[in-house]
Amino acid sequence: MRAKTIADGILRALAIVAAIIGVLYFVNAISILITYILIAAVVSLIGRPIVLFLRTRLKFNQNLAAITAMAMLIGILAMIIALVVPLMVQQGENLSLLDLKGLRASVNDLYNEISAYFGIENKYALQNLTETKLFNSLSLDQLPGFFNSILSVLGSVSAGLFSVIFISFFFLKDSVLFEKGILLFIPLKEHIRTQEAFLKIKDLLSRYFLGLLFQILILFVIYSIVLSVFSVPNAMVIAFLCALLNLIPYVGPIVGGFLMMFLTMSSQLGSSFNDVILPKTTYVMIGFLVGQLIDNFLSQPLIFSKSVKSHPLEIFLIILCGGLLWGVTGMVVAIPFYTAIKVVIKVFFAGNSQLRSWTENL
Repeated sequence: MRAKTIADGILRALAIVAAIIGVLYFVNAISILITYILIAAVVSLIGRPIVLFLRTRLKFNQNLAAITAMAMLIGILAMIIALVVPLMVQQGENLSLLDLKGLRASVNDLYNEISAYFGIENKYALQNLTETKLFNSLSLDQLPGFFNSILSVLGSVSAGLFSVIFISFFFLKDSVLFEKGILLFIPLKEHIRTQEAFLKIKDLLSRYFLGLLFQILILFVIYSIVLSVFSVPNAMVIAFLCALLNLIPYVGPIVGGFLMMFLTMSSQLGSSFNDVILPKTTYVMIGFLVGQLIDNFLSQPLIFSKSVKSHPLEIFLIILCGGLLWGVTGMVVAIPFYTAIKVVIKVFFAGNSQLRSWTENL
């Protein structure tokens, strides 16, 4: 009897392990679909205030409000693409990407000017730069594969974009659609508290994402003014890209700073390094730092305190943990994920005095 009990226990444990492995395999197989759903959920949270405004103030019905909100979001995306593509084309012309000899000459000239100004003598770095595969490995035989790769990427992006738009529309049209899907896995007796948690999470995250848009707008205005004052071509497009990178905590501003510096310098190729490139780049970077100071000490604390209602130090530690666990993606999703956890704890563990003091601001 005891042997049978042990055997049943082993078989039950093996069945549980097999079920877990099967679920993990299934989740991994449809991971791209889960990504689309999560992105669509974020888009619906951003569009939710628009739908609420259209329904309450302009008396739109739910379908028309969802269609209008979705059209506005698609229009914003189209405007971003329309801004970015000309910049990429122009930077390609500036750097002579279609003329490898011209690109090599431009890089050599810029390197020589920087070396002469700062007294750098490193001929090996220059030799390695000019002899890199970027200049020497391209051939006509590789063009078909190159274009096939581009078409494959464009096809995947198009399919993903259509999927996100389609799912986002139905999330906006039926605001509890995502919630109903989650409730299928929740015991019936917990449905009321789960719905309460969902409502609180949606309100907080909607305010958070709108706050991020306001943060980007502030940086965009500051960067646009700085770049326009110093006559940098495509000032508004560069400002928008650098402001958008600020969505990635801590890493984004660094990448944005290098991008702004590179685009400022590359737009002045052919001018005197001492008289034009270096002074203009220096002034632009000073303006960039001023924008970052305003963002770090004014915009971000205001957004975090008013939207997710968490202390700045608390936010810093959570973002750092997200970065250590899942890299850049973890840094981006850390605050929304942490906010959702706090709401769930507040709703389901309200009787615990210690946890209640942690979530009392929500």
